[in-house]
Amino acid sequence: MKTAMHCDSHVHIVGPTDRYPQVADRTYLADVATLKQLESVSATRAVRRFVIVQPSFYGTDNSLLMESLVTLAGRGRGVAVVDPRATSARTLSGMAEQGVRGLRLNLYSPLREKARLAERFVAIAGLARELNWHIEIVAPLKMINQNAELFRTSSVPVIIDHYGLYLGVMPDEPEGAALLKLLAMPHIWIKLSAPYRVSANPLATRPDPAWHAAILAVAPDRCVWGSDWPHTPPHEKQMGSAVLAPYRSLRYETLVDDFIATTGSAELAERILSDNPARLYEFE
Repeated sequence: MKTAMHCDSHVHIVGPTDRYPQVADRTYLADVATLKQLESVSATRAVRRFVIVQPSFYGTDNSLLMESLVTLAGRGRGVAVVDPRATSARTLSGMAEQGVRGLRLNLYSPLREKARLAERFVAIAGLARELNWHIEIVAPLKMINQNAELFRTSSVPVIIDHYGLYLGVMPDEPEGAALLKLLAMPHIWIKLSAPYRVSANPLATRPDPAWHAAILAVAPDRCVWGSDWPHTPPHEKQMGSAVLAPYRSLRYETLVDDFIATTGSAELAERILSDNPARLYEFE
């Protein structure tokens, strides 16, 4: 019997700026965070599979993501960002062969125009449908709920980042209940990742017990765990495109251990760490 392989379903890899330039309108200068460093910090918790998510500061240049997938040689999957009007079918096919399984739509910026959301979603949904990919959404809870019908009627799976970014809302409140209703849909998944993004504590490693339990009650087979390594600095620490902002100082082992402890059931935690991501990302 083979031992299950744990998967970190949300990480970012960052290279030196002379080789991998960051977009001009970024809000901070991201420091180097290599695949080798990631594998080193995750080794003590038997995490051997990784889903590399394209960070906003690389725009649609997925070069480093694709190089990292080659290095991982089957142990990696990718979530890319593309311009649907400028990316050829051949390029997308090549990305699929290397392990890309989803497209990311970043709606977290307050500057995004709500009127354009449906158009942007539909445009990449067409690509995702052809490739049997999913769409990954990073957006605050209010925006998720405002567009719930769009996600509910999606013809491709939708993965919601970071607990739905519910900051300040409880699961038994109307906005929380609306997210849970959406998560009951069979094609909606959620990443149980980055508890510090939904906490008043910027270094929080333990998931909120009420939210964690509520999500597991409605979607235990559509949850995946992610560390959010190397832990993007809080917005108030992002001081401009020329200023190097330090990542949050967190222990990888603590994030894993606190997730398992909050889940309570070792069997369920194993499912979320191994079985669920294997299905979603098509690991062998």
